[in-house]
Amino acid sequence: MEKLTILLISLLLIFIVSRSWPPLITFKLKLKGSFEQHNFWFKSKIDHFSEIPHHPLDPLTIEEIKRARAILFSYRPLSSTFPSIHSLTLEEPYKSQVLGWKNGDPIPPRKAFVIALLNGKSHLVTVDLGLGRVTRHEISSSSGYPMLTLDDISKAVEVALLYPELAESIAARGVALSELVCISPSVGWYGPNEEGRRIVKVQCFSSGNTSNFYMRPIEGLILTVDLDKREVVKFSDTGRAIPVPRAVNTDYRYSAQEKPPEMRQLNPISLVQPNGPSFSVEGGHVVKWANWEFHLRPDPRAGMVISRATVRDSETGELRSVMYKGFASEFFVPYMDLDEGWYFKTYMDVGEFGLGALASSLVPLNDCPNYSYYMDGVFAASDGGPYIQPNVICIFERYAGDVSWRHSETLIPGLEAREARRKVTLVARMAATVGNYDYTFDWEFQTDGLIQVKVGLSGMLMVKGSPYENVQTMPNQEEISSTPLVSENVIGVVHDHFVTFHLDMDIDGPNNSFAKVDLVKEETLPGESPRKSYLKPKRHIAKTENDAKIKLDLYKPSEFYLINPSRRSRLGNPTGYKLVPGGTAASLLDALDPPQIRSAFTNNQIWVTPYNRSEQWAGGLLTYQSKGDDTLAVWSERNRPIENKDIVLWYTMGFHHIPCQEDFPIMPTVTSSFDLKPANFFERNPILRIPPAFEHDFPVCRPSSENKNKY
Repeated sequence: MEKLTILLISLLLIFIVSRSWPPLITFKLKLKGSFEQHNFWFKSKIDHFSEIPHHPLDPLTIEEIKRARAILFSYRPLSSTFPSIHSLTLEEPYKSQVLGWKNGDPIPPRKAFVIALLNGKSHLVTVDLGLGRVTRHEISSSSGYPMLTLDDISKAVEVALLYPELAESIAARGVALSELVCISPSVGWYGPNEEGRRIVKVQCFSSGNTSNFYMRPIEGLILTVDLDKREVVKFSDTGRAIPVPRAVNTDYRYSAQEKPPEMRQLNPISLVQPNGPSFSVEGGHVVKWANWEFHLRPDPRAGMVISRATVRDSETGELRSVMYKGFASEFFVPYMDLDEGWYFKTYMDVGEFGLGALASSLVPLNDCPNYSYYMDGVFAASDGGPYIQPNVICIFERYAGDVSWRHSETLIPGLEAREARRKVTLVARMAATVGNYDYTFDWEFQTDGLIQVKVGLSGMLMVKGSPYENVQTMPNQEEISSTPLVSENVIGVVHDHFVTFHLDMDIDGPNNSFAKVDLVKEETLPGESPRKSYLKPKRHIAKTENDAKIKLDLYKPSEFYLINPSRRSRLGNPTGYKLVPGGTAASLLDALDPPQIRSAFTNNQIWVTPYNRSEQWAGGLLTYQSKGDDTLAVWSERNRPIENKDIVLWYTMGFHHIPCQEDFPIMPTVTSSFDLKPANFFERNPILRIPPAFEHDFPVCRPSSENKNKY
């Protein structure tokens, strides 16, 4: 009987683990045969098995990842016990090499940067693919560990499911083992008891009668798992009195809906491009559209990286530098609940899990419109072998009826005019499913030189089980707003989202300065004017990092510029770009709260640092369980000079999220954005001479006879 029980549990493990955490069921292709069998999923524009790099910043190819793995296998310090590979990516050439490279030049030496874990130590390794050997090997002294791998996540769930007390607790709650779904949230850092070992917390749900198990938490049940020893080190079971929420109305799939919404049906709508798209993708990663050229690549940690963004001057035809590199550096998500099963939920999604590693294959016609170009991710698994993540980025042109510029003149005889230009933009998009949340990232390029960066939040709330079905039955009515009930027995826990962007702006070259323009109220002198006050801009050039640490204040408004003091317009103004903030929520946590120590990069919305190729990840290179000793805030304490130097702008967008009923069972997307806007960069309006659209540019489409009365 005991052997039969073990066999049943083993079979159950295979079933549960395969569906326990969205990263585990992500479509990952490791073998050429598998790739060919599943080719019906998409039309690949790249043959990844014969692909070669065309640009210094192109990601590693399948063959390069295989070569890096083979070199590591023959490298004696790591070959006796091959380590777990937590990152295997391109080690970018030095910036000077990339800036000096022209199309047609030889590609700089290709290198792989590897983060491997062996015997609890993080090994930082550089593999020179041309020389065929390891050229650098360091053991990190940082407090943190590398990103979790999918193997880490599956092992943690396996260990938890074999823990005897779990089955007893599940049975006591009336949940069938066949319905059990477990995930492995990261643990943060909360003192010496959690140091010296890699751990995760395993939390479980019921999937009975729904695909949306997130809405059916088994509250108060948490298992702490040592990842390397593969054992449960703590078992907490405090919520048996809290019912598992019901499955009714939780399934979000279209096939599960019993009736259509009570709203007027929308007819199909799509962008019409009679002559096809206006952009091209050359060499697999260089995007050219209108007056823009930039390099685009998927990255397992950052998700999507924009590099070498240049815009063509409409007056001179010169291709001018705007940004060397931009990407989402860290994503901090703290939840506001002090219970044993919740206090540790203060996630760093980029450094702990990786946006690219969890990138979803985009859904044609829904995630991305017609004429979209899809780009695959070629990543390395924990064994060092390559796999293909299809369709993780899409590129498309957007026209939503917006106006680029317009003016009508009707009151002055002889000068009548009515001019308008439509706004067509180019969007590069990716989406990452990090557990319950789905994050969408857009980099949108406009013909007037503006870049808009947008983040969208959707997916499921991380909810907490509650004994209450209605707010009127809650004993403490004052706490209703702090523990919002979004459905029967379901609390949407209050939380924040902070995403910090690394923006290496090179405005007409690497050496730039940061200018803060304060808008100051000036009072008029007696008799000077009928006015009593006015607004006056006052510009300050930041000399050091401390000068550029900005906390946004509605009642002390400022504007923020990156300028090139060596490049002037015809009027003598330094060329520049302006950061236009958006999503301006700030962290309210105490500065000495452990999660805020780790995420001290959110203490300011704006930072400016000197360029340093080792300072890219705001939460540190090794973020998992880190103490916050290698973050943007720590680097910036050196207060280095930043005037007229190669500098990096860091900007943090923030969202405070107090859940409401409309967020159940799946959230409508919430978005925010910020702009990088030209400021004295061009001599005049750069899109003055773009032509208007005319009816003959498009085929004539008319509604069918049965629908004509609807218009």
